[in-house]
Amino acid sequence: MEVRGTAAAGGWPEDGCGCASCGALRARGVRYAPFAATVGGVPWADCARTDVPGGHDVRGPSGERVLVAAGPGARPEPAPDVRYDAALLDLVGAPEHLGYLRSVGAVAEGTRVAAVHVDHRVRSPAELERRLGFWLRPPGGPHRTLLLGGARSGKSAEAELRLAACPEVAYVATGGARDGDAEWAARVEAHRRRRPARWRTAETTDVAGVLESAAGAVLVDGLGTWLAAAMDEAGAWDEPADAVRRVLPRVDALVAAWRGTAARVVAVSDEVGLSLVPDTPSGRAFRDALGLLNQRLAAESEEAALVVAGRVAELP
Repeated sequence: MEVRGTAAAGGWPEDGCGCASCGALRARGVRYAPFAATVGGVPWADCARTDVPGGHDVRGPSGERVLVAAGPGARPEPAPDVRYDAALLDLVGAPEHLGYLRSVGAVAEGTRVAAVHVDHRVRSPAELERRLGFWLRPPGGPHRTLLLGGARSGKSAEAELRLAACPEVAYVATGGARDGDAEWAARVEAHRRRRPARWRTAETTDVAGVLESAAGAVLVDGLGTWLAAAMDEAGAWDEPADAVRRVLPRVDALVAAWRGTAARVVAVSDEVGLSLVPDTPSGRAFRDALGLLNQRLAAESEEAALVVAGRVAELP
């Protein structure tokens, strides 16, 4: 199979579009041609094919099976019990569909996956390559990623994006429910709607226990609320001067589980070094403990990144 063009029908940049994505490519004199591919030397549209919801099940001249998305936003439904030789998918618009195809066995380790119908829904070719780096990576672990950021920085959305193409994800919500808090419930529901329905959710502060037993993908959101609960359990709020020492055994246990996990795990934490100095002793104790936890987990992570205004800066 050969992919000869990857863009949506209007190309990338799209004629007449003034968005930043198209403008940047136009300024560089770069243009990506509309989607075109051959299977066994034959244009895919000329091969034997069956239309399926969201796309086409294509058979090449030598029996190759290729699943092709019909266009931007399409999620082609695989034939039952078929493992495809290739899948040409709208990964920009629906990376979670790759996770679904993996979960039902339609896409396996030997399947070639390519992003097609690419357009200005992604900021730049470099951003697309960054995303493909974690979507096309084998979905297993161990692999640890720590994402840091301030409030409303986009760090949770980035964490979900990184695991979107995994077949199974355990979402560990450490904040739990807050009875009578409608605003918090609305935030939780917004996060839930953003995640694929097949993801499993566990509301627990036993993050170490999850990491010790998990073998698939795990998203932990977030470490700040986990630490607050750990400080409650340790009685650390009552003795701010001794808070870090009191909570240290729980931090040690989490770091050990993080180091020893077999999972592909992404954890979200608050970056505390850029905010104002807390005006209470307990607030300063929490800041110190979370800063220590962030440093220790980053030291045990294959990847760490800082998210600011939805942009991601990878940390060396």
